[in-house]
Amino acid sequence: MPGWCSPPKGIQVDGVELRGSEADAVDDADLVLSVNSSHDAMTALENALPALRVGTLWADLNTASPGLKVALAERAAGHGVAVVDVALMSPVPGKGLRTPMLVSGEAAAGYAETLAGLGADVEVQEGPVGTAISRKLLRSVFYKGLAAAVVEALRGAEAAGCADWLRANIAAELAGFDERTVDRLVDGTHTHARRRADEMDAATEQLRELGVPARISAAARDLLVELRDAPILRETT
Repeated sequence: MPGWCSPPKGIQVDGVELRGSEADAVDDADLVLSVNSSHDAMTALENALPALRVGTLWADLNTASPGLKVALAERAAGHGVAVVDVALMSPVPGKGLRTPMLVSGEAAAGYAETLAGLGADVEVQEGPVGTAISRKLLRSVFYKGLAAAVVEALRGAEAAGCADWLRANIAAELAGFDERTVDRLVDGTHTHARRRADEMDAATEQLRELGVPARISAAARDLLVELRDAPILRETT
C-alpha cells in the first residue's frame, strides 16, 4: 500500500511504501482513501488529480459538510474519477478497519464490496454523495450537543459545590431514556416553551453569577424563545 506523509525518521511499517507526494502515492491506485481533515480534503484531491487514472475510486472519509463532499465529487468527475462519501460512525481507535462506515454515492456499492472483503463494517446508504455525512452530522448535533450541555452543567455544579449530586442526577436521567423519551422531549419543549424559556434565562444568569460561560444554556433559552414567539397556525375552513 503506497502512502504519502512525513513519518518520524527511522520508522517503517510493513506493507507501506513511502512515496514523495500525493500524486506519486496514487498514480497506480484503484482506490484512494482520503483521511486527513475537512480543511485539507480539497487540497488533497487537487494535489492527487494529475496522477489519478480514469476509473479510480476516491473515498473521502473526512468529517466535512455535505456541500464540500459534493464539491469534491464535482471536481473529480471531470477527470473520470468517482467519489464516494464515507462517514465513520464511531471512534476509530480500537476498531481500525472495523469501524462502522456509512457510504453514499453512485460508486458506494463498489467501495463496500472492496472494503468488506478486507473485513470492514460498511453499510451502503442510498443517495448521492453527501447523504452519508449528512446523517452523521445530524446525529452529531444530538451527541455532541448533549455532551456540551453535560460539560457546561457540571462546570456550573462544580462552581456551586454540588457536582457529585448533579452527576448522579444526570446519570439516572440518561439511564431512563427509551423510545418514548424523544417524543416527550420534543412535545414538552413545544408545549412548555414559555415557562422553559424563563427557566433557561434564569439558568443562564446563574452560570454567569458563578463565573461559568453560559453557551449551551443561552442557546437553549434562545431556541425556547423562538418557539414561544412563533405564530400559531390555525386551520381554516
